Formats: sequence, C-alpha cells, structure tokens
Amino acid sequence: MQKFGRTAVLGAVAAVAVFGLTACGGDSSAAPATPNRECTADDIKTTGSFGQVPTITIPDGCAPPKKLLTKDLSAGTGKAAAAGSKLSMNYLVVTWSDKKKLDSSFDRGEPFGLDLGAGQVIEGWDQGLVGVKQGGRRLMIIPPALAYKDGGRGIAPNETLVFVTDALSVS
Repeated sequence: MQKFGRTAVLGAVAAVAVFGLTACGGDSSAAPATPNRECTADDIKTTGSFGQVPTITIPDGCAPPKKLLTKDLSAGTGKAAAAGSKLSMNYLVVTWSDKKKLDSSFDRGEPFGLDLGAGQVIEGWDQGLVGVKQGGRRLMIIPPALAYKDGGRGIAPNETLVFVTDALSVS
C-alpha cells in the first residue's frame, strides 16, 4: 500500500471540504443548474394508443432540443405522407417551459385538416409529418425556430412545442 505524505492528505481533505460546502448550499441566490444535455425523443414519455387521448410527460433533467425530433409511436399503414398530401390529424400539444397542455383536437372531437408542405401550418409540422402513414401516431418535438419563434397565438417567445399526432387519413 502506498503511503501519502501529510501535505497530500491535508490537501485532499481541504478539497473535499470545499467541494462539500459548494455542493451543500453556498449562495442560495444562485441560478438553478442548467441541464447539461438536450432531451431526445426517447426522454419524452407518452401514454395512449392511436385514437385515445394521449398524455405527454416532459422530463426536468434535460434541455429542449434545438432541432426537430420525431418518433413514430405506432407506424400506421398505407401511403407515406409527402408534400402535397392531404392529411386529417388529431393532436395534443404541450408547451415545454411549463409542461401544460396548450391545445387538443382530441378534446374538441374535431380533427385538423391540412395540405402537407403548403405552409398552412408551422414549419415543424410541414417537416415533421413527412412519412407519417394513416393510422400512425407520431411524437414531434418542435423547436421555436420551426414553430412560433417570437411567440403568438398564446405561445410565449422561444417556446418548444411537444405534439402527439394521430394521422386519421393520408391521401
């Protein structure tokens, strides 16, 4: 077993003590820690199957992604949506910053129709719904640059939006 000199041991004890004081309190007015990694689509938890009202749970331990993320929760069948496709969709959207439901066509019982790629919706939808098939459920995490950038329509500036969408029809 290697022996350490008294100076090395005292230095190690001092370092642990300083770290302990910093970690256990210190300045209570300091800003909260910023998550050190961006969330992935797998970090977002959802419940419900196609046709059921979904729930979306956004974790606290990671930052909103800076690019569009999509994940098929159920694949669907048939023709894949492309620019020019007519879609009928149900959706639920949650805001990242406060993790609250912003809107839901499921609640209204009224699907939303669009022509994909025609600029009728936010850019994140025009990009994020490419490839979705009828009967498919898709998670989309849309950064502000592809959503409402400076805010609007009840959405705060620089808000990331999290959608679960159901493709009722793709033609």
